[in-house]
Amino acid sequence: MEKGNPKPALSPDEYLSIKASSEGLYKDNGSRFLSLAYPVKSAEEAEDIVKALRKEHYNATHHCYAYRIGLKGDTWRINDDGEPSGTAGRPILGEILSRNLSDVMVVVVRWFGGVKLGVPGLIRAYKAATQEALDAAETIVKTATVPVRIYFSYQQTDKVLRELRKRNIEDSDKKFEEECSLTAHVPLSMTESLKEILLKIEDVRID
Repeated sequence: MEKGNPKPALSPDEYLSIKASSEGLYKDNGSRFLSLAYPVKSAEEAEDIVKALRKEHYNATHHCYAYRIGLKGDTWRINDDGEPSGTAGRPILGEILSRNLSDVMVVVVRWFGGVKLGVPGLIRAYKAATQEALDAAETIVKTATVPVRIYFSYQQTDKVLRELRKRNIEDSDKKFEEECSLTAHVPLSMTESLKEILLKIEDVRID
């Protein structure tokens, strides 16, 4: 979905995220705020990004961030990294929330310019920097899925794959041996109905 288009109507399994990493830059009274937005799938991935940025921009004054992960954004974190409480991580998260995004992390790297901005100035700066990065990102619609491991005989391969293709369900980790198996990435609302359909096929079992 291109930037600026109206927000699409989402199904219960769908949510908004960003397609790829993007960045922005905001300056105020000599301080520079480099903002970097990333699509992320886990808290561990997000924390690894922060560690890498601390090494890359080792001479920066602060590395503040927020992330939100999952269909309902149940996994989230904010970090002010030494800025006054509530002046950095929260405005970053606030901008992510205002756009209804998830599986997204924004890190704002600050180089202090010698002039204190005060609490209102910091909040404004971190919000504006986050806006710059997210404005540069392409928004996409993602579908929340659960992994379902399916086991079947080689003779039933076509039947199993046909049911998945009918529903545009992606699969991975295929093994075609005496007993075949694959992992189907099934939309949440479709999980139970698909299991019922597949279990009607002979020699199919599901973990």
